[in-house]
Amino acid sequence: MPFRIIGDTNIDFIGMRRPAYIISAIFVILGLFAATMMIVGKANLGIQFTGGTMVEGYFDQPIEVSELRDALARGGFEDAEIVHISGRSQPYTFLIRVKVAEGETQKAQSVVDLIKQYFPNNTFNLDSVHEVGAAVGKDLKTDTLIAVALSLLGILVYIAIRFDFRFGVSATIATFHDVLAVIGIFYVMNVEINVLLISAILTLAGYSLTDKVTVYDRIRENLKKFHRKADFVPAINRSINEVLSRTIMTGTTVLACLIILVFVGGPVLRDFALALLVGIVIGTYSSVFVAAPLYVEWEEKSPKRFRSQ
Repeated sequence: MPFRIIGDTNIDFIGMRRPAYIISAIFVILGLFAATMMIVGKANLGIQFTGGTMVEGYFDQPIEVSELRDALARGGFEDAEIVHISGRSQPYTFLIRVKVAEGETQKAQSVVDLIKQYFPNNTFNLDSVHEVGAAVGKDLKTDTLIAVALSLLGILVYIAIRFDFRFGVSATIATFHDVLAVIGIFYVMNVEINVLLISAILTLAGYSLTDKVTVYDRIRENLKKFHRKADFVPAINRSINEVLSRTIMTGTTVLACLIILVFVGGPVLRDFALALLVGIVIGTYSSVFVAAPLYVEWEEKSPKRFRSQ
């Protein structure tokens, strides 16, 4: 007998769709606002999108982040972002990010010279430098938005061919909801939106699609058994309840791995893992309370499958 987290359930998920729509509307509005702020450059964008310099290096002697931040601020880099990278062979390794405006020159050497000026007795060993021009960052931001749009279009086409056009539209809207929710939440948290975070969002879109395909596949199987209009909503609810244990177990397994990465993955992987963690919770919610109810709304307004009897 297969292992199941929960037994057989009989929850009226479709009956709860109205309150769920209110929650989803908040996520979507917040996400659209955050996306608008990203486009106009008002969000906390990484240097890949704004242009800037990223310097990584280590000090020979102990130093606090506050000391380094104060020194850079006195040198004119008030907006510098400083991350202490733990777990390295050199315990005083730091990642310093400095944004540049369009038309400004790149600042890596200025940052290094300033550190040497303020800490002459504590040698700063440069490990790596990554510089992106402001114009390149703007192009990358545009390309990123196109990549997200194309991925959603691909989802629509795949589901429409694999199942039905109505399933495809519903899945695309639900996945778009997931993407906007994650962007909105991270905007509120003031987490830097960079290429790694966008990669996490695209990964989330794939995971979310897989989860929704599982629900839709069971819905399609159950709808073949019924032909009366009165059986439609019960068939949808039955389908969701039948895959609920699988959905929760899959999500819980992935979440366990991501929680570990959030706490021990270091600053490079932390935001990536956090975005997936938040996104999987949102994606699981949308598979049950957004994707399936949207299909129900469409079918009820223009029924083709069921007779009125």
